[in-house]
Amino acid sequence: MPTEILMPALSPTMEEGTLAKWLVKEGDTVSSGDLLAEIETDKATMEFEAVDEGIVGKLLVAEGTEGVKVNSPIAVLLAEGESADAVAAPKPEASSEPTAAPAAEAAPTAAKPAAPAAPAAPSTNGERIFASPLARRIAADRGLDLAKITGTGPRGRIVKADVQKAEAAPASAPQPREAATTSAPTAAPKPVSASAVAAMYEGRAYTEVPLDGMRKTIAARLSEAKQTIPHFYLRRDIRLDALLAFRSQLNAQLSARGVKLSVNDFIIKACALALQEIPAANAVWAGDRILQLKPSDVAVAVAIEGGLFTPVLRDAETKTLSTLSTEMKDLALRARARKLAPQEYQGGSFAISNLGMYGIENFDAVINPPHGAILAVGAGVEKPVVTDGKIEIATVMSVTLSVDHRVIDGALGAELLNAIRRNLEAPMAMLA
Repeated sequence: MPTEILMPALSPTMEEGTLAKWLVKEGDTVSSGDLLAEIETDKATMEFEAVDEGIVGKLLVAEGTEGVKVNSPIAVLLAEGESADAVAAPKPEASSEPTAAPAAEAAPTAAKPAAPAAPAAPSTNGERIFASPLARRIAADRGLDLAKITGTGPRGRIVKADVQKAEAAPASAPQPREAATTSAPTAAPKPVSASAVAAMYEGRAYTEVPLDGMRKTIAARLSEAKQTIPHFYLRRDIRLDALLAFRSQLNAQLSARGVKLSVNDFIIKACALALQEIPAANAVWAGDRILQLKPSDVAVAVAIEGGLFTPVLRDAETKTLSTLSTEMKDLALRARARKLAPQEYQGGSFAISNLGMYGIENFDAVINPPHGAILAVGAGVEKPVVTDGKIEIATVMSVTLSVDHRVIDGALGAELLNAIRRNLEAPMAMLA
């Protein structure tokens, strides 16, 4: 019988993806291991291989389709002699929204004269009260206030049984309207709709940029991070003169090997060693517990077209500066080509975001859950500083440590930031 090919889960957190491109067409014969399609997840475009052999009978999902749920059928594979004619098109998923309420409940069996039309749905405090036409008619006939009746129908809709129940219940003493208003919970403000925003700019020239999977994920995760993570911020200035001189010396010696260290390489190493020195800060939030990691797995933000990756340098505390430099260049190159595997950008306990190369002197970074902290790195700038009572010019870099207060308290975060500063201001000690 025909075999369904299902949308694969290409990462542990993937729930849906975009079928970016088919690499086969209907009628093609495929074997196990042959490439079938390119699937775009929230972070990367990955190739999807066949696990069975057969003939591609029908492609159920068109190229470019977004929001294809994991484990939903995307194609059908046929054995020799089978026909694609018997393959049914996929049915749309049932909506989780409640169906429309019935037009009216059944009328009473006893004959009655024609009732007047049901009154329009009343409102209270500017909010519409939802009730079925029969419930409104009965309430109007018997002088009942729908605002005082609790609905049990879909979405709180008042139905016939609710009105009859209210009629049978003894009338309670009237409550002051003001008291009822103040006791009611305040509804959360609704986000402005896309159409409402577009209406504001009617008549103005603009280009509409649709959101791809990556941008949707970034928006969702960072909104969640700012709303749910109790951020606090620690700031320090770090003198870079010794590091810049040491880097220049090392690069001169490493040039024959084609290695050129960046300031960012030193920052990665400094953070990795600091996490070992302050192990309680090498931690992540796991919902109902904290996980303290043994190795220093440091994530580094890499800007790509339309988004951001945070590839992770694992066991960074054990690696040399030249190894970290080589790995970081490779990860950044493949990140920009969206060729990273999920395990290369998931995990880690700590992140670095460096905007110094763009001339930004200081900023606050948003924590990437479940990380416990992220270091925002600004540009090194020459400034006057006071040393032993004398003013001199020094290259100073401003950094901000954004910390999840659920994981790291203020004093612990200060210890971590001081350890990072010590490593960067005495770089030779990092090689000991």
